[in-house]
Amino acid sequence: MYDLQPSRAKRFWLSPFVLFTLTMIFKMYLAAYVIDGGENPLLTLVTGLPTVWAAFFLIELFARKRKIMGYLIVNLAFTAIYFAVIMYYKYFGIIVTYHALSQVGQVTEVKGSVFQLLHPYFMLIFVDIVLCWILLGFNKRLRSDWRKIANRRLMSWRVALPGFILMAAACFAVIWPNRNIANELVQTERMGIVNYEIFLIATSGNESFVPLASVTQKEIDRLKGLQPGTGQPAKFGAAEGRNIIVVQLEAFQNFILNKTVDGQEITPNLNKLIGQSMYFPRFYQQAGSGNTSDAEFLMNTSLYVPLRVPASQAYSGKSLPSLPKLVETKGYETMTFHTNDVSFWNRKELYRALGFNRYYDTNFFGDEDVIAFGASDEVLYRKSVQEMAEVRQETGKPFYSMLISMSAHHPYNIKESKVKLKLSDKYKDSFVGDYMRAQNYADYALGQLIQELKDAKLWENSMLVIYGDHMGLPIYSLNDRDLQLLEELVGQKYDSSQMLNIPLIVTAPGALEPSVESTVGGQSDIMPTIANLIGSKLDDQLHFGQDLLNERSNLLPERYYLPSGSFINDREIFIPGTGYADGKRIELPSSADDSADGGPGSATQEQFDRALKLLRMSDSYVRSLPSTDKDPAPSSGADVSGK
Repeated sequence: MYDLQPSRAKRFWLSPFVLFTLTMIFKMYLAAYVIDGGENPLLTLVTGLPTVWAAFFLIELFARKRKIMGYLIVNLAFTAIYFAVIMYYKYFGIIVTYHALSQVGQVTEVKGSVFQLLHPYFMLIFVDIVLCWILLGFNKRLRSDWRKIANRRLMSWRVALPGFILMAAACFAVIWPNRNIANELVQTERMGIVNYEIFLIATSGNESFVPLASVTQKEIDRLKGLQPGTGQPAKFGAAEGRNIIVVQLEAFQNFILNKTVDGQEITPNLNKLIGQSMYFPRFYQQAGSGNTSDAEFLMNTSLYVPLRVPASQAYSGKSLPSLPKLVETKGYETMTFHTNDVSFWNRKELYRALGFNRYYDTNFFGDEDVIAFGASDEVLYRKSVQEMAEVRQETGKPFYSMLISMSAHHPYNIKESKVKLKLSDKYKDSFVGDYMRAQNYADYALGQLIQELKDAKLWENSMLVIYGDHMGLPIYSLNDRDLQLLEELVGQKYDSSQMLNIPLIVTAPGALEPSVESTVGGQSDIMPTIANLIGSKLDDQLHFGQDLLNERSNLLPERYYLPSGSFINDREIFIPGTGYADGKRIELPSSADDSADGGPGSATQEQFDRALKLLRMSDSYVRSLPSTDKDPAPSSGADVSGK
């Protein structure tokens, strides 16, 4: 009896149940450390271990001869989930879901961004898998010995079955009470990572909609706090009949405008343009998981992005009310220019849904002077202006053109020959330094665009709208050095109020007086603002944004980069906890001309409820729209122009 005890102890400690439990605990804590700094170690164990053990008890219950294989498969599946959660959080700041798996085909296009986010210690999550492969794959004796230990029954079904039931009940006990938490980060912390993923699969994403009958413009305006307008809106028709040129700048944040570094302006061309334009410094992104394509959707529709998938995937089959369709009724030709392949992020179908007449992609721009995903911004602007001038001459119509800048894409690897901004050693090998160099080049190329518009005689009879598509420096991805560099550059601690802040600049030479507009705005507000300037009313077109020139207060619901339930009002960013009561607030930069009611801390329970309802109303409305089956597909600009 004395001799058997060590053997039993050895079988227990070397059993897959124990060894894989220990590796899973390590992975739970690694993921928790990346997401929240491991602030609640006990909660991480309480929410994560029952899920692991439930799977292991099933293996013990049903597996006989291939028990190790069962544990390896479960281990690999859990590891993949934890790793995906870590990588997704480092860019988006939220928890990845099974919906994101549908976007895996886009990873090859953004592999540079993925590798930049991949810190070496993240790879520790795969150490046990690599060791198992090496030891079991190349050491037959070890494989044979461990198989004997593993395949000997560790527990009878009388233990394994109750164990599984108990662990499943424990999982249910942490899922059910937390099912209504809006904030995905808090919900994941309370449920556990794998439990959260299981919950979303079981509830089809836990989406919530409102009755379609309640989705009216009057109700939208009420929820946003807008008052019915009287009389003619300010600047109505100020740019009527002009060409509309919209430039969406890649990863462009507002804080670099009017900033110098090492005695050099980061954005000299935009700084000069601001002095000739209406400039909105308190403007914020609302893009979701589709990033650039989501910004295109927001700007052109004034609808909100879907909950967990890109708009180009979820909504491209819907016939969307849009700016291209609106201006087409006023006799405009509509075009969109992007140097990457139109299939990227399903843009061809999105452009059909939006109603563009023509699109121009890599088939038009070719592979000249490639940066990031396609031809450089210089090529984009030069060829686009040439085409716009030819279309204007051939059709005799004004045009609406959307240009998608891409050269300054994460991870900001600009060719040395394109670097215009010379930085000191202080910024050497820093992410912030790379970002500033990339955006300085984007500004340089934009200066070329302005000159080319003037040379083509398009400048004086056009309205130019410039905005950023989404943030470029995710706070979740930055190391201490980059955060310190940003604090010195911005003049304060870098937080979500700088991260989400993008510029909006509107220029119409001879038609719009230069001004700095203090109204808080978001990407859903661009289309209503343009509509007002070209003299079009949106009475018959449902929209969730507002004309920034005639409304002084705003409520901006947010999705992605901030957890669900977050919103921006005139004074702050509000981020919920388990609900409104334990939420946190981040003050926005103040404005001397801000006449909105309230002050720091003005976010209310009512605003929280209204913001959530607005998102659900947008979801319900888009789901009700007819399909694009009867909508004409846009023509390829390369085919139309013969280039």
